[in-house]
Amino acid sequence: MSKKIEYLKVIKAGVIGVGHLGVFHAEKYALIDNVELIGVYDPDLDQARVVSEKLSVPAFDNLDDLYLKCDAVSIAAPTFAHYELAREALLKNIDVLVEKPITTTETEARTLIELADKHQCILQVGLLERYNPAFTKTHKLLSNPRFVEVHRLSPFSFRSVDIDVILDLMIHDLDLVHEIIKSPITSIDAVGIPVISDKTDIANVRIHFQNGEVANLTASRVSFNRERKIRIFQPDGYFSLDFDNFSATVCRRQEATYPESLAKITSEELTFPKSDNLLLEIEDFIDAVRRRRKPIVSGNEGLLALSTAIRIKEVIKKQQNSWT
Repeated sequence: MSKKIEYLKVIKAGVIGVGHLGVFHAEKYALIDNVELIGVYDPDLDQARVVSEKLSVPAFDNLDDLYLKCDAVSIAAPTFAHYELAREALLKNIDVLVEKPITTTETEARTLIELADKHQCILQVGLLERYNPAFTKTHKLLSNPRFVEVHRLSPFSFRSVDIDVILDLMIHDLDLVHEIIKSPITSIDAVGIPVISDKTDIANVRIHFQNGEVANLTASRVSFNRERKIRIFQPDGYFSLDFDNFSATVCRRQEATYPESLAKITSEELTFPKSDNLLLEIEDFIDAVRRRRKPIVSGNEGLLALSTAIRIKEVIKKQQNSWT
């Protein structure tokens, strides 16, 4: 029998892990109609209490007590804990939004997907650039893209130091590239180096796809400046998306008037209202929970991005080993 939730029922949600990002998850749940933030959990009980006092919700010191009261949970714990926390929730028939990356291994991710299917639970992955209007408003304009170039640069934040820049930052763009280019990967070239941490902090990757399309991605968490841009080239046009500024430049080729003349290029600047991408992501999750539908970024999309990230990490590791 399918798991069902009455449409008008208040969804009871909890947040596991209320560090830098988890705090924002808790705040968003508190804003959504017909959602009750049941409480928060963090191994650092003092931090959990800070958030609980701010939002006037309980701070749980026992996960089972939180699970017992929830229909759905956000998991914003460190990556190494994603699998066990999500697994426990799914076994208790609780819908799960797990932050990126879905897990540390493909085997773990597949297990979570199988558990979600078995228990008829929603499993969503927190790849929030999918909700950025610079992407959602221009994605439908794409046709036959041939080359994608991505830059995601940030200063070092001293957060997410348990993972490298591939799983920390680039994974957002791997998800977007897979959404843009619907074709299997044939080969990957990559270089990456540690700069501040003991893990890869900057990386450049070139991915070749079976249909001939190519994606070039650069991710850095040791940059002086922040940049979040994707450029997409196709035979009849060029798209430059700026995720930080919620804007896009769309250039189109117009056919030449005479055979001997050059084609003209038209350019259009698109700006979109600033959006709260995390709120949109959590609203999508709650709607998926309520309607029992597939979320925009399901466990399978999370697995696809993770699988590509792991392949990239393996290429970089081999390259780094050749230096020693």
